[in-house]
Amino acid sequence: MVMGEKSAWKSELERLEHIREKLKRVDTPSRPEQGEPHRINPSLSLFTSGWRHLPEYLHDKDGKDDPEKGQEFVLVYKTPDEGAIRVVSATDSQLLALKLHTEELDRYAVAEEAGVAVGIVDAAFEDACTSGIILAPPSKLVRSARHYPEAGIAGWRRHLHSDYFTLQWHVTQACDLHCKHCYDRSTISPLTLGQGITILDQFRDFVLEQNVHGQVTFTGGNPLLYTHFEELYKEAADRNFNIAILGNPTNREVVESLQSIQPLSFYQVSLEGLPEHNDSIRGDGHFDRIVEFLTILDDLSIYSMVMLTLTRENMGQVLELADFLKGKVDLFTFNRLSQTGEGAALATAEREEYHGFLHDYLEAAKLNPTMALKDNLINIIKADNQEKPFGGCTGFGCGAAFNFCSILPNGDMHACRKFQSPIGNVLQLSLLELYNSKAAEQYRIGPSECKGCRIRPVCGGCQAVIQSSGLDITQHRDPYCFIDLERDGGVG
Repeated sequence: MVMGEKSAWKSELERLEHIREKLKRVDTPSRPEQGEPHRINPSLSLFTSGWRHLPEYLHDKDGKDDPEKGQEFVLVYKTPDEGAIRVVSATDSQLLALKLHTEELDRYAVAEEAGVAVGIVDAAFEDACTSGIILAPPSKLVRSARHYPEAGIAGWRRHLHSDYFTLQWHVTQACDLHCKHCYDRSTISPLTLGQGITILDQFRDFVLEQNVHGQVTFTGGNPLLYTHFEELYKEAADRNFNIAILGNPTNREVVESLQSIQPLSFYQVSLEGLPEHNDSIRGDGHFDRIVEFLTILDDLSIYSMVMLTLTRENMGQVLELADFLKGKVDLFTFNRLSQTGEGAALATAEREEYHGFLHDYLEAAKLNPTMALKDNLINIIKADNQEKPFGGCTGFGCGAAFNFCSILPNGDMHACRKFQSPIGNVLQLSLLELYNSKAAEQYRIGPSECKGCRIRPVCGGCQAVIQSSGLDITQHRDPYCFIDLERDGGVG
């Protein structure tokens, strides 16, 4: 490199250092309030350089080669919240996000012109918000403060708003199993591919409006038996959704084909206990097929989950099964039986024994990283032990119609698939309209007996268990709840 060129890039480096130093005296940017529009970070400077790799050299002058001649855009800004100063080479994605915002471009038009899926454009804008280049208002998914007492809200704010929403979509009733506790064996004709795409478009509108990230969890029946499953999977991927599957084991080729479209967030299968009991519920040879399938998921680096439906008969097998699964699955947990559909013929766990079971499960989980916590009632034990609570069933206690909902094969929307919780049909009203309906709000409020409870933001019990026990979900708390409302006064 000649002397003149070195002087040129050093001059630009000094300008860049000057911008960075000036930022130290700038206030940390604040994010927009809820309901306000996105805005570009007011501290942001877009530095046009005739030299490449200036930011890398700025951060490590001794360990990096000299910058190379060539145009580069550099972003210099202070992040919201922590106020850290960033000096980074702008990516095409970041420049696109800035252009989208400043010129108020239509994302579908931009995607069509570029020959890419609109999800690519959505992801660019979302990533710019995550990095702090564009400042986003907070999520609109917020628990209504009037349903939580002042004392309860103070220490639980992070559990009162969600940055993501999960659409659990039962795309078909068709199934290659006939489990004894199946919630619904009714025949419902599945939607056409076109109707399915309409729902995905609705969901995209919903997450953009609510300023959250969306996940589509395909299930059934067995979702893989839906005629247009791979096409629907690709359409979900094209809209920037995370994708997961709750289903049955399949062959390696099917999973590899889906992975080539977009890697799965997770694949969840079910076991109902040790081999003999499991196969009596789910069919001969099912246990061994699951174990083989977990090996396939591991080989393909797919996060694997095993779910158990807890009954009176299998409660004593849970810890032994968890020990067997250690090292074979990424996550194992359980849901209590909802005596709905064919599950009405099975017996639920004894209420008097369930409290002790949760204690044993919690202790075993400390030594087994595979064991995950899901049942909201575990937070009663954690509160009694002065331990930090976990998020509960969906990360926000009972997330029914809050950060989670289910859609049936005909488009009917429910707050949760485990119990009758109808809200409406997405082919008649939009997902956003249904979410904002009075019916959905009631499921979010939950039982009146839970109001004022000291752990309400991470609990609320299980409305499916409440309903299947013959109780009123708008009034009665979970019949398995063992919190002492008289002793605690509900609020703590």
